[in-house]
Amino acid sequence: MTALARITLLSLVLGLSACAVHRPTAPTGPTIPPSGPSSHPSSKPSGPVTPSPKPAPSSSPTFAPPPGAASHWDGRMQVYVLDDQPDTFYRQRTYYRWSNGWSRAISPNGPWEDTDVHGVPPGLSKQYAQ
Repeated sequence: MTALARITLLSLVLGLSACAVHRPTAPTGPTIPPSGPSSHPSSKPSGPVTPSPKPAPSSSPTFAPPPGAASHWDGRMQVYVLDDQPDTFYRQRTYYRWSNGWSRAISPNGPWEDTDVHGVPPGLSKQYAQ
């Protein structure tokens, strides 16, 4: 073999050796027996099966903050609360304002368009239920 062929072969072998296949690890939770027509009729779960709880509201932001505005994330309402404008909120490029009813805008200074509870994020409509 020539030196160039050896170097090429060695590079190929070393490059491929870096690729590794990992087997998934076994789940650590309780095992639930299969159900349906193929399962044995006398098989029963070893214990009660409880549904997983709903995740708690995120205390950390899940959306980008409003550009150029002082605000803080409210995990319960899932929106940013503008610090300098009362009852004004932001989420996903839209500002929402409560003033005896809902309005929304693409800028914190308006123009504001009236909307109903269906036009605001669910956390806001629950917090400011009419």
